[in-house]
Amino acid sequence: MSIRRADTLGGKAAIVGIGATEFSKDSGRSELKLAVEAVRAALDDAGLTPADVDGLVTFTMDTSPEITVAQAAGIGELSFFSRIHYGGGAACATVQQAALAVASGIADVVVCYRAFNERSGRRFGAGVQRREPTAEGAALGWNLPYGLLTPASWVAMAAQRYLHAYGRGPEVFGQVAVLDRRHAARNPAAYFHGKPITLADHAASRWIVEPLRLLDCCQETDGGQALVVTSVERARDLPRPPAVVVAAAQGAGRSQEQMTSFYRDGLTGLPETAVVARQLWRSSGLTPADIDVGILYDHFTPFVLMQLEEFGFCGPGEAGDFVAADALPLNTHGGQLGEAYLHGMNGIAEAVRQIRGTSVNQVAGAARSLVTAGTGVPTSGLVLGADD
Repeated sequence: MSIRRADTLGGKAAIVGIGATEFSKDSGRSELKLAVEAVRAALDDAGLTPADVDGLVTFTMDTSPEITVAQAAGIGELSFFSRIHYGGGAACATVQQAALAVASGIADVVVCYRAFNERSGRRFGAGVQRREPTAEGAALGWNLPYGLLTPASWVAMAAQRYLHAYGRGPEVFGQVAVLDRRHAARNPAAYFHGKPITLADHAASRWIVEPLRLLDCCQETDGGQALVVTSVERARDLPRPPAVVVAAAQGAGRSQEQMTSFYRDGLTGLPETAVVARQLWRSSGLTPADIDVGILYDHFTPFVLMQLEEFGFCGPGEAGDFVAADALPLNTHGGQLGEAYLHGMNGIAEAVRQIRGTSVNQVAGAARSLVTAGTGVPTSGLVLGADD
């Protein structure tokens, strides 16, 4: 793969199984147990068994190693195992890694998983408390003394600049929150099922770090999600319609840091997302007009707007109006604001449901789904499609 030319991965692998635990604030069981439950559910959905699996992919942040999950889930020998860096930015890259392994013949069936007790255990929203000495920690050290201690505070810097540059108010962020919660309200699996909000609710929610309010920030969730990837040929013999990996990409921008890239040329965009967008469009041959549904990583509402602009769905500063107009079906599961915060893996599962035609908020005739991973960090993305 190269950022300068199209790659040849598309059309060679597909997601054939999705499985998850319930999404809660206190799972009452270990992260390993959550991972195994999700893996087994995904295999059941795919019509496969643990004996079929020869590859596993997860996040570097995950506490359940591949060999431990394999042992606990009854999986035998592994010919491929991999982990992706940068928190939520890894989500779509897990599928990319699995697809690469399948396409090259290194593995036949690869399961991607993510499981954590992010509410009852380690809470990422609590911010930086202790860090081992690393280059990444040194980069954070330039900002921590000034009170930028949490992800919300890091995003607030870019969000404030965005509003200033385009002469908008925080209500443009509220459009994202209202949209997500509207979809979550109709999703029985969502934590906020039956609980839509209005722009007035958004404006009345308490400040976290200006200009971000509580309802601009994603949840903290306990749970697990798994995805099964195999070849398109094998997928056609399985019980569920495959979601074909049309294109997959990773991206890091110039002067990239982990959510504190404040010394780049500007703060109103997401250069790492632009790298992913260029690769996805180039390799798939598609354009924004070809996308039927977008599942955009929504840990914080401002970065959803910036993603829409980087992918070319609308011009700079126009994404708030784009969302308000329902110009593209977005986050039909409720997103991480409304369904659950599973580092974006639940979003990939929703993109699969849209291709299958089984979403609770189904988009009629959906044949192409765009999925993005965590922003503000080195990131990844997918275009999933129906099997032609």
